[in-house]
Amino acid sequence: MPRPDEHRGVTPAAVADRYAAIRARTAALAEPLSPEDCCVQSMTEASPAKWHLAHTTWFFETFVLERFEEGFRPFAPAYRVLFNSYYNSIGDKHPRPERGLLTRPPLAEVLAYRRAIDARMAAVLARRDLSAEAVVLAELGIHHEQQHQELILTDIKHLLSLNPLQPAYGKTPESGSAAPEMVWMGFEGGTVVIGHGGEGFCYDNETPRHRVLLEPYRLASRAVTNGEFQEFAAAGGYRDARLWLAEGWDWVASAGRSGPLYWRRGGGEFTLGGVVPRDPGAPVAHVSYYEADAFARWAGARLPTEAEWEHAAAGALPVGNFGQDGRFHPRAADAAGLAQIFGDVWEWTQSAYAPYPGFRAAPGAVGEYNGKFMVNQQVLRGGSCATPEGHVRASYRNFFPAAASWQFSGIRLARDGL
Repeated sequence: MPRPDEHRGVTPAAVADRYAAIRARTAALAEPLSPEDCCVQSMTEASPAKWHLAHTTWFFETFVLERFEEGFRPFAPAYRVLFNSYYNSIGDKHPRPERGLLTRPPLAEVLAYRRAIDARMAAVLARRDLSAEAVVLAELGIHHEQQHQELILTDIKHLLSLNPLQPAYGKTPESGSAAPEMVWMGFEGGTVVIGHGGEGFCYDNETPRHRVLLEPYRLASRAVTNGEFQEFAAAGGYRDARLWLAEGWDWVASAGRSGPLYWRRGGGEFTLGGVVPRDPGAPVAHVSYYEADAFARWAGARLPTEAEWEHAAAGALPVGNFGQDGRFHPRAADAAGLAQIFGDVWEWTQSAYAPYPGFRAAPGAVGEYNGKFMVNQQVLRGGSCATPEGHVRASYRNFFPAAASWQFSGIRLARDGL
């Protein structure tokens, strides 16, 4: 993670303001949920909303207050274990598959925990003698909470999708206009530099900045749409073993998949606004890496490498359909050029999640944040309609296992040559 001497332009006052805004946003995301909604865990990979609310608070208590608050005392000693996610250096953890069994503490107590830690964090961030390391760790906690804001939405979507009532979390997304024609945009390649550079926050897995040799390549001007993916499914794409990686073909058989995760028979799609008619012009979402790769083969293309993606996106502003308006659903592209490179859906790349040359994890428990997951994962880029606005950048590396599809994951095609 960031070193104590990095991001020296960030002041405690600026971090304090941003802390308050981000914490309030998380609370607002939980407001539409009942206490029962907040407690249930729909699968091992997802976590209850109540756990997200508590874990993000635990992060600030553990990594900031425990080290930098005078006379620190834990809010509740048991929380050190209950809400530790994967930090072995911190100590014991409650098993991840059993987070949905934590009916106690109740939601009201978790919210009280948040309020208490918020007040203590405000006091620490107001200190004139606060060290640069404390400010950097608080900033890290803020970005960590933004990641969990998206997870709250994706995890609650999965939970509500399993309810026969098909309940809505928020407003119903309306269908948009037809997607523009997909065109191929050429990039000459050559020796390029990728990885985070310059000012501003980044995660350690975005560094160090380094050179990569790229052959000439083309990227599709927009993400693959529902209508295009429907053609793949209707053409027997899920039944043609020639299109699938061996592991992917086994996954299709074992999971019984014949379409993206939230597609419903009859042309419907489950959204955070309930079941709606599937929008043919909107980007297809909630596909696994296996599905993305099979579609690309069927389309006579491939998935981009993460270096190609970052090289192409480097000059684009990180603006798009993020979670700012509460729609939480992809929209059809409405711009020329390299559209939807940010927002709408995370875009699978063919790149395995691995360390960049010269990468070194930060010392201590905070070094467990990214580095130890650099195996059996694929990189995704660009953010989604559930990602907080301002959270991603061209160098941002998201990662999930190849079978994961409950995130807002989609497809952008690539081809060799100009």
